[in-house]
Amino acid sequence: MKILIGVQGTGNGHISRCHALAEALEQRDDIHADYLVSGRSPEKLFDMEIFGDFQWRQGLSFAVRDGRVSMLDTLSTNPWSQFWSDVRALDLSSYDLVLTDFEPVTAWAARRQKVRSIGMGRQYAFFKATQALAPNILQRAMVKQFAPCDTLLGMHWEDIGPHVIPPLIHGAQHAQPSLHKEVLVYLPFEPLSEVTALLNNFPEYTFVVYHPDAQRAEQGHIQYFPPSRTGFAQAFARAEGVISNAGFETSSEALARGKKLLVKPLHGQFEQLANARCLQNRQLASVMDNLSAHHVEHWLEQDSQVRMEWPDVAPVIAQWLAEGAVESVESLHRRLWQRTERIVAVA
Repeated sequence: MKILIGVQGTGNGHISRCHALAEALEQRDDIHADYLVSGRSPEKLFDMEIFGDFQWRQGLSFAVRDGRVSMLDTLSTNPWSQFWSDVRALDLSSYDLVLTDFEPVTAWAARRQKVRSIGMGRQYAFFKATQALAPNILQRAMVKQFAPCDTLLGMHWEDIGPHVIPPLIHGAQHAQPSLHKEVLVYLPFEPLSEVTALLNNFPEYTFVVYHPDAQRAEQGHIQYFPPSRTGFAQAFARAEGVISNAGFETSSEALARGKKLLVKPLHGQFEQLANARCLQNRQLASVMDNLSAHHVEHWLEQDSQVRMEWPDVAPVIAQWLAEGAVESVESLHRRLWQRTERIVAVA
């Protein structure tokens, strides 16, 4: 079995999820996977060794301005001509199937060449309306057209439909001991100066900030780090709580490890807004609409967390792919959710 995996590089969550799958696939000798990454310039990618000699394309991405998605910038700055040229030029004749984590070049090339494609990731949960996730008609059309596929493997925190499986998480999935009053902060779409101004209100806490504009530095109770998969994972394990945008993967990792979670959704990005609503409605996390010292203070004073018990999804997906992905998604869905615990309170 030979597959091509398309990795959406705009968010670290996509890369982290594909990293976990790549590790599981690497343990098998009955499947060969190649990788194509798009959406982020090569010099801004890091810790990509697991993907081997991966291909890179410019792809498409949402433009962010002042902490919100700008549709005008998205439409005007994306390289549409180059994108369609890359789609036409990508040769899939040697592959049995394509798996895309919302990566559009591989998705559209598979559609044009009639190669079976599997869409894996959070965005594919939105392809079908559910009670928990109800995008409007325009939003659902947008995600369907961005990276179309034949087979859906959407992801959610709870069982909301037969096309949805539990999160595919990189690393350990259990409660971890933490350092009292140490908080990991990951708000890559917010201006670093505004993040600093917010955290300066709480000198009694230690904040470990990972940000694409940061350089290694320490200013009083705030430690700054540039992106690093290894360093981020270590900080995540130590932290008592996590403040982040409302991305699916970071939220899932916090819930799997029993970390107190505060999310600030990226405005204009309906997926993050839907994530925030779900987290708040299910009392899985706290939500702030802007960088609010009041909300942070209230969250810091809370002393309880929740933890979700999910199975290790990556080796199950690797086995499913190696067998040709012939088992129905509905059957795969049942197997995985049967091994899922709901919410476990931790002190």
